[in-house]
Amino acid sequence: MAIRKLSELINHAKENGPRTLIAVCANDLHTISAISAAMNENLIKVVLIGDQSEINTICQENGIDPARFRIIDQPDNSRAALLAIDMINRNVGDVLMKGLISTDQLMKAILNKEKGLVEPGQTVTHVTVIENNNYHKLMIAGDVAIIPQPTIIQKEVIINYLVKIAHTLQIINPKVAVIAPTEKILPSLVSTTDADLLSKMNKNGQIQGCIVEGPIALDVALDAEAAMVKGVNNPVAGDADCLLFPNLDAGNVFYKTNTKLAHSETAAILVGAKVPVVLSSRGDSIKTKIYSIALGVLLAQ
Repeated sequence: MAIRKLSELINHAKENGPRTLIAVCANDLHTISAISAAMNENLIKVVLIGDQSEINTICQENGIDPARFRIIDQPDNSRAALLAIDMINRNVGDVLMKGLISTDQLMKAILNKEKGLVEPGQTVTHVTVIENNNYHKLMIAGDVAIIPQPTIIQKEVIINYLVKIAHTLQIINPKVAVIAPTEKILPSLVSTTDADLLSKMNKNGQIQGCIVEGPIALDVALDAEAAMVKGVNNPVAGDADCLLFPNLDAGNVFYKTNTKLAHSETAAILVGAKVPVVLSSRGDSIKTKIYSIALGVLLAQ
């Protein structure tokens, strides 16, 4: 049965845990609290890399025993990231997590051609699972954080990752909406022509394990009444599981609108590297970080 609430991720992840999580620059309360809660659920074993003095202070001020973690003292962010990458490459860890380090710094280490975590030819992208109380099920969205202007080839890769995560959430044949401003195919709008091609690739069997429709506007993808009024009749309209956005601008605005105005909870993960990377925002809630950890554990090999 499909997972319909992010809280359900935790019980499912227990079946794949505990996994060893390495947290980079784990010098903030949100990260440490989320990790501690995930340990309480027996999801993970933990290595914290960061400023040990700060980590100890945060733990002591908030009633968390620092002795339950393996802590590696490395206060320099760039060096902490490189150390974490090296440990992953030596098979010390199964999941990587971003703490109080910028995404740019962490991505630089992950994408390092000689010592990083990305095999040649692989595309790294970001997938976010969103629980919005105004929608009847989880939404799986990409890319909202990494690829600014995905090519048609990258969009195909992103769809495949969206579908993989949907399958992990036990959604058998996920419905993928390729988002554009309109359902019309307009040569002047690349989002519409790319969406049309991706839909045809699905119907031709080049993209499998899902139903892809596009171009499709966001209201039509998520609102059955809007689809009916506009005369759009396809399996995805009003019932999308996965949302492929045309670019980072659109995806990021959608993500932040959900979290800041609708107070949605999310689980955010970077895929395409050797291991899942928990890449929630530094300002995200503790719940979001716990859910992201659970998703990472579910995806860990």
